[in-house]
Amino acid sequence: MEKNKISVTPENIFPIIKKFLYSDQEVFLRELVSNATDAILKLKTLVNLGKLSDIDIVDNLQIRILIDKKNKSIHVIDNGIGMTKEEVEKYINQIAFSGAEEFIKKYKTDSSSNIIGHFGLGFYSSFMIADKVEIFTQSYKKDYSSIFWSCDGTPNFVMEQIEKRNRGTEIVLFVNDKSKEYLEYDQILKLLKKYCKFMPVKITLSCDDDNEVDNNKEIFINNTFPAWKKNPIELRDIDYSNFYHELYPNQLENPLFWVHLNIDHPFNLTGILFFPKMDQRIDIQKDKIHLYQNQVYITDNLEGVVPDFLSLLRGVIDSPNIPLNVSRSYLQNNPSVKNISKYITRKVADKLGYMFKNDRKDFENKWENIKIIVEYGMISEQNFFDKCIDFYTFSNVDRIFFTLEEFKEKVKDRQINKDGKIVFLYSSNKEEQYGYIKKALDKSYEVLILDSPLSIHFIQKLEFLYKDICFVRIDSDHIDKLISNKVENKSSLSEEQKKNIENYVKKNLEENMNFSSIKLEDLSKDDDPFLIVIPEFLRRMKEMNYLKKDLIEKDEGKYYELIVNTNHILIKKILDEKSEEKRKNLIQDIINLTLLSKNLLRGEYLDIFVSKKLKDLC
Repeated sequence: MEKNKISVTPENIFPIIKKFLYSDQEVFLRELVSNATDAILKLKTLVNLGKLSDIDIVDNLQIRILIDKKNKSIHVIDNGIGMTKEEVEKYINQIAFSGAEEFIKKYKTDSSSNIIGHFGLGFYSSFMIADKVEIFTQSYKKDYSSIFWSCDGTPNFVMEQIEKRNRGTEIVLFVNDKSKEYLEYDQILKLLKKYCKFMPVKITLSCDDDNEVDNNKEIFINNTFPAWKKNPIELRDIDYSNFYHELYPNQLENPLFWVHLNIDHPFNLTGILFFPKMDQRIDIQKDKIHLYQNQVYITDNLEGVVPDFLSLLRGVIDSPNIPLNVSRSYLQNNPSVKNISKYITRKVADKLGYMFKNDRKDFENKWENIKIIVEYGMISEQNFFDKCIDFYTFSNVDRIFFTLEEFKEKVKDRQINKDGKIVFLYSSNKEEQYGYIKKALDKSYEVLILDSPLSIHFIQKLEFLYKDICFVRIDSDHIDKLISNKVENKSSLSEEQKKNIENYVKKNLEENMNFSSIKLEDLSKDDDPFLIVIPEFLRRMKEMNYLKKDLIEKDEGKYYELIVNTNHILIKKILDEKSEEKRKNLIQDIINLTLLSKNLLRGEYLDIFVSKKLKDLC
């Protein structure tokens, strides 16, 4: 048996690096600035370790980005550690040999862990936008010569010693015609603001262009010590708000509050998560959480790292322990990511619990803006549910807040259904369901407001976990049917009269009025003659199942029930009416008033109007 090694030639690997390794051309600048940052951080590390006697060497360390429009080139210049000829041969000529990785292994310290590079491929992203790339470099080791290296995007290169230069490295990209957009000052500024806004080394940008006088001036790009790298003790509320607007310049409002993340074992992670003001919708957020590695922007797609429900937040997460693919463009699947996700979830829950215990009034004031995030988390993450159930708050129609146990205690003796369960009456719209709410309040019942798009899913989970409670929307039946009523109303109608009134109503409904059933109930004479409801179970099915919801809404009317109050005076009037025409008109007038109260107008004045009209019919 003959054993051989698979051979990979430069001719084959070079096109792959240029065209397929990096999914987005624009990351070339991130990679080059990251390399320059590493060169400066390596120099600082050597000084900190006492490997260099010249301490002043670290003064005024920075990275300069220069656009030379005349020569169609971009220059990335640093005054970091530089390279010798041997190092150029090792780290540039040999693809995928990372100098940063080797340096970390050699000088294993806390400061060296901030070095960015790992794979040794970033430099070659230059060839995605450049026909030719040149390197001028001088090692910090003064006895070594300066080196020039040049490559035209093929495996062939030129390398030679040149006249002595200042310490550091200059990379020159001669931009190809397809990528000339990167010679525009605004485009490079945009990329630097996106990828390099918080890099730990000063970065400047200037443009050498006679036609762009305003851009020739060198400007600083980045904040080298952002808020998430600082100790929370050092920061005031105004510092967090300022940093929020630095992250999201288009956001006009301040965040409600924030969670500062800081852990160094069993993984290293820092960051700040901001709770923005939320309305009652779950939309895809334009401003998302940003993932950084050692202050280098990576992505705002944090699937797996941040639970789905926290993707509604904003802020920054910075961790060298989140595994990325070779091009640092997206995350890799890794068990350690789950631990990071659990930590973030726990920290958010702990923050919410602290706010509730420390200043409940302030927590309640913020509740409407954070409720949907908490509900989303409690539905999707059982651990989050367990931590939040003690401070999840329900608001009644008068904006008085209760925890689950507080509300159970308040209503347990009065709001019981026929099965002995505690009834949580609720409304999803205070205006639309005003009449139903009023009838409940008149009986001294408590009515909650549950109006988020997740409410139905949330109450389903609560009913599953707490067998002694049930949630019922206020308009799903007559209030005396929703809650056990010791007062039993007896009908004044005979069985024959009941059959007659049911037939009269069925016969005289307009063609477009379809009801799933017509039910006769013995209610109080003070209750309305007709009541239109949609049963709780059917409405839940509609709200939870989007496919069935679409089907239901095509002919929604037939899913409603029409309840006839056998004890109302108008029902007796219908039975006594001899004229079929007058009986039909009377039934349709009552139905129309009932529909009016349900669908067209809202609130207290409508309730008064309908009551008056019904009295007129009597």
